[in-house]
Order: sequence, then structure tokens, then C-alpha cells
Amino acid sequence: MAGNQRVYKARIKSTQSLKKIFRAMELIAASRIGKARSRAAATRPYADAITTAVGAVATHSTLDHPLTSERTDTNRVAVLVVTSDRGMAGAYSASVIRETETLIERLNKEGKEVDLYVSGRRGLSFYQFRGREVIKSWTGSSDAPTAEEAQDIADSLLEAFLAPADKGGVSALHVVYTQFVNMVTQRPRVVRLLPLEVVDAEVEAGASEAYPLYDFEPSAEVVLDELLPRYVRSRIFSFLLEASASELAARQRAMHTATDNAEELIRMYTRLANSARQAEITQEISEIVSGADALAGA
Repeated sequence: MAGNQRVYKARIKSTQSLKKIFRAMELIAASRIGKARSRAAATRPYADAITTAVGAVATHSTLDHPLTSERTDTNRVAVLVVTSDRGMAGAYSASVIRETETLIERLNKEGKEVDLYVSGRRGLSFYQFRGREVIKSWTGSSDAPTAEEAQDIADSLLEAFLAPADKGGVSALHVVYTQFVNMVTQRPRVVRLLPLEVVDAEVEAGASEAYPLYDFEPSAEVVLDELLPRYVRSRIFSFLLEASASELAARQRAMHTATDNAEELIRMYTRLANSARQAEITQEISEIVSGADALAGA
């Protein structure tokens, strides 16, 4: 019985240590969610402005730009997977990977070959463990992405899309990330980013005003050459920021659940330890009474 007490007390102590860790991680995630959401909101004015500018150029020009044209010279497709660098976030990364696998299966059925680009150590480890080739990866800042990282990702994907077919060029780019809806809901989402399908922000908002007439200097083609890569970079940066907020929200929720489970385990082990102690006391009393009876009988 004394051995059981020692086991239960050791388990209580270790669970209390884990509870402190879970609680600390929950508080850290909670303190960083506000900043992540603010960063995501701060990028929207720029994204709306550049979307409006791209829509204006596309409306008032008849150019076929490489980033807006369908490619038929290759069947390769790039897929960017946005996961987390660390665990302890529930099913956050698993949901993104599951959505990616569904997308890859659909693309393979359509006769496409998939080139994987991965952001986050969890996704990179998943594909490396299974022997799947990853063209390029980015790790280390999934919960606090930077504009420089987003630009590097965008430039790599643009380079792949614009490359000739014999040098690994791809015909399309899909991004799989987690959309932040609110603190409770974060859903995996698949977006086909290239070739571009520019949607006017004013039309999305329901505005009925027509665009003013524009003159492009030096030309509409040069303007598109400058705007479209910036548009892609801004979209990827917004995806990374939404994924960051989603990761932190998922981690906070997972750590809160883990803390509650640790408290329940501590209560259970405490009851078991008390029962073992009571049983030990009862056994000792019985032995003392038996010994006294034996002496009295002698």
C-alpha cells in the first residue's frame, strides 16, 4: 500500500508540473493573439488598395499578362502548405495537412504533378518522414511571420510559375492555410492564387460606381508588371498572418483543455492516494488488533 501512495504522489507531482507548463503556454498564446489579429487587420487597407489598382488596370487594358494567363505547356502544379513550427496546438497542422492531401489527390486524378512548398516545421517533418520531396521550405516564424519571409515565399513561387516548362515551371499555384474566423473557429482553406483571377474590391463590397478612365504611363503592361507581383506578395502575407492568428488561437484552446485535464488527473490521483492511505491505516489497525488478540489468548 505504501508503494501505491508513492506512485500516486509522484504522478500528482509530475501532473502539477505539466499543468504549470500548459497554463503558461495558454497565457502566452492569449497575450499574442491580439497582436496577431491587429497585424492581420493592418494589412487589409493595403490589400484593398492594391486589389482596386489591379482591377482598374485589368478593366482598362486588354493585355494578356503571364500571371493572368492559363499555361498549357506543363502539367506541374505548385502547392504551398502553411503549417506551424511547434506543436501543442491541437489539430491545427493536422487539419491543414489533411486538406492538402485531399487537394493533392484531386490534382493527381486530373493528371497533375504536384510540387510541394512548405511553411512550418510540422508540415516539413510530415512530408520528410514519408519521403515526399519538398521543393523549398520556410521555418522559424509561423506564429510571427515577417514581410521579408512573405516576399521570399512569393518570389520563389512567382519564379516557379514564370519558369519555362523544361526548367520546372508550374501551371498553377494553390495555397492551403488556416482562415481565422474567430477565437473558436479556424478553418482550413484552399486558394488558387496563380494564374490570377483579380476580383475588384469595390465590386465585392457591392459598390455600383464605375471606374474612372485611366491613362497608364509608361504603359499598362509596365504597370501590371509592377502591380501583379506586389498583389501576390500581399495575398501571401495576409495568408501567413491569418494562419498565425489561427495557430495562436488553436494553441490557447488546446492548452486550456490540457490544463483542465491535468486538474482532473490531479483530483483523481489525490482520491486514489487517499484511498491507499486509508487502506494502509486499516491494515495496520487490523494487524495491531490481531497481535493483541494473539497475546491475550497466549
